[in-house]
Amino acid sequence: MKKLFTVSMMLFMWVFSLHAQDRPHVFEGAEIIPITGDVISNGVLVVQNGKIQAVGESGSVSIPRNAVRVDASGKVIMPGLVDTHSHIGEGDGGDRSATLHPDVRIMDTIDPRSKTFYKALAGGLTTVNIMPGSGHLMSGQTVYVKPKPANTIEEMLVVVDEETGIYGGLKMANGTNPLRSGGTPGTRAKSAAMVRSLFLKAQDYQKKIEEADGDPEKMPARDLEMETLVEVLEGKRIVHNHTHRHDDILTAIRLSEEFGYRVVLQHVSEAWKVADEIANSNVIGSSIIGLDSPGGKMETIEIFDINGRELERAGAEVAFHTDDGIVDSRFLLRMAALAVKEGMSRERALEALTISGAKMLDLEHRVGSLEAGKDADFIILSGDPFSVYSHVEQTWIEGEKAWDREDPEQGKYATGGYDIFRASTLHTHH
Repeated sequence: MKKLFTVSMMLFMWVFSLHAQDRPHVFEGAEIIPITGDVISNGVLVVQNGKIQAVGESGSVSIPRNAVRVDASGKVIMPGLVDTHSHIGEGDGGDRSATLHPDVRIMDTIDPRSKTFYKALAGGLTTVNIMPGSGHLMSGQTVYVKPKPANTIEEMLVVVDEETGIYGGLKMANGTNPLRSGGTPGTRAKSAAMVRSLFLKAQDYQKKIEEADGDPEKMPARDLEMETLVEVLEGKRIVHNHTHRHDDILTAIRLSEEFGYRVVLQHVSEAWKVADEIANSNVIGSSIIGLDSPGGKMETIEIFDINGRELERAGAEVAFHTDDGIVDSRFLLRMAALAVKEGMSRERALEALTISGAKMLDLEHRVGSLEAGKDADFIILSGDPFSVYSHVEQTWIEGEKAWDREDPEQGKYATGGYDIFRASTLHTHH
């Protein structure tokens, strides 16, 4: 009898837990910045089952009878931030055994329990493109994740297309970085030639697959490098191309147009020199970074916070990224604020933190704005997103609170120094 009672109680608690998770949550009274619509001064946001159910002005949104109601008066709610280029998670990529590594997957090396993910949450980041480094012409496949608490990387993945199962892009680089990899390639011209040669090989592999027409006897032998590049050629996998100097930017564009692949230009330190050329090209967009001070490489010496303004003026798509740990994930909002200071419009800067980044990951149908049907990824701020006095107070991912500044254990990742992440580096997890 006692055993039956225990089982019954366990079943009751399980059902109750599911019911509690299914209950809608309603956030009322905040200023809501939906990104794709006008700012709502006294807004209501309804989320349930991981999705946004409704968003609108108070009085115009129906509130479910059994909802958990949250008073967010005096706060600002906006979509979770999208970081199009990061290195959190302690992963790695290609090595010096070759210059081109399209087959390498950073997914196979990310530590899902890494404390570095708390940096992202504390900064309001809810979607992150984690990349291999840029020390090679191709350092490997990137992975799109949500930095929510998880035991496996699979729990964090954001799949672009369920049919293809693709969950990331391909990291490429040109300029100084690949030239430092063991002496090969030794010049920028050789770099472009090596990329061109591998894509020609991939086109040949693609042709053999097409000619086989599904006949296993005629199919070429599996080649992981070629399979990845065929996905790129077919437009299923986006190239994220690290590039700084204006001439390197134009080379990255030239190669993408020659082979017809989709590309996001990452960094583009000298975008202000070729903003019109970028805008008139076929690139998806430019993901830019802002630095507090120059340093590192001579090719970045002319990076300025006017990049956002100039790309906007030219009509080009632009997003922001951290390249963490070049810029700490906690400072992504500040980067956009500095761009506004240099003349970028407030509206465009907010888009660059959210929906524009989502477009550069093929994820705008799921994240980047507060719209019914999209993932319930949002942040609650204490004030204006571009005010130096504002803080991210809470970060929600798919309708679940993933981070809370008021929690003493979680809050330290917003207020503490870099020592708080050292335990993660040493793999002493709790």
